[in-house]
Amino acid sequence: MKRNTLDTAGVEDAYDRIAEAIDAAGEHHELFLAKLALTLAWRCGDPAALDEAIRIALLDLDAEATRPPG
Repeated sequence: MKRNTLDTAGVEDAYDRIAEAIDAAGEHHELFLAKLALTLAWRCGDPAALDEAIRIALLDLDAEATRPPG
């Protein structure tokens, strides 16, 4: 089964839209991200795709945390 994926422009647009929503959530940004993740998992409807997304999102977290700003 072929999954629909975003091209580079679509990913950049998604990034911008999510960043704007995080800003709009203000101090509730962590709750917003949890709700967004659960909503996307529900919409996905594919446990294997969810597992893959979790695996990808966990990659290189230490590198992101230690990357200098700018």
